[in-house]
Amino acid sequence: MHDVFVNYRTGDEESAATVIARELARRFGGERIFFASNSIEPGHRFPVELVKAVEECQVLLAVIGPRWAEVQGPNGRPALEAEQDWTRREIRTALDRGALVIPVLVGRATRIDHAVLPDDLRELADCQYKRFDHRNAESDLTALGDALARLLPELGAVDRDARAARERAEAKSRKTSAEEVERTRMRTRDVRGGIGNLNGPLSGTFVNEPQGPVNTGRGHQYNAPHFEGDNSGVQFTAGDNSGTVHQRFDRERLRSDDER
Repeated sequence: MHDVFVNYRTGDEESAATVIARELARRFGGERIFFASNSIEPGHRFPVELVKAVEECQVLLAVIGPRWAEVQGPNGRPALEAEQDWTRREIRTALDRGALVIPVLVGRATRIDHAVLPDDLRELADCQYKRFDHRNAESDLTALGDALARLLPELGAVDRDARAARERAEAKSRKTSAEEVERTRMRTRDVRGGIGNLNGPLSGTFVNEPQGPVNTGRGHQYNAPHFEGDNSGVQFTAGDNSGTVHQRFDRERLRSDDER
């Protein structure tokens, strides 16, 4: 089933209709966009397929160029005046069914005046339109596709452009996260030392590669060398002692009775 029917008038803006139909088919899938020259298989009855497609569509795009109301039929009169004019019949059928009809004004085309429309198409003049200009084709086609994706959830679900945008955003997010990790690694790779805790039999606080006096528990804080001992030598040293403790031992001299 085709969700969107692309309607146009031969002799007006067939090329614009072709561009629009091709882009929508690329974005949403050819099976969802009806365009007579592409959607009707060889050997199938043209009138039957047209009527079937317009009766099933949810949206009809009426591609309207500057000459849309002026193109003449076989009798030399504007084709729009003939009740059997296919462009007119397709639009009338969509309006009667309550399908959404969106005029797509091409180039310098202006909004259709009620006065130039036959009675059964007067409603077309009241329908909100979109614009398409070959000089601004990419932007206009994107806007038209975005509008259809919003109006029809079925199209939004198969929107290739939206899916590609999500994939690009996810890839960018992954790249940004990886870059943040790398920057964090670069900032911290040269950091040495620190304070941590151990659990288990050797529980407690440890200091890794301290660069100055530290104290992680009870007791004295030694900010300068500190030595303790008796006359026989040094039994305890603390603080910043980056050299060697040199000790010399002499016998204690006995004093005479006169020195006492």
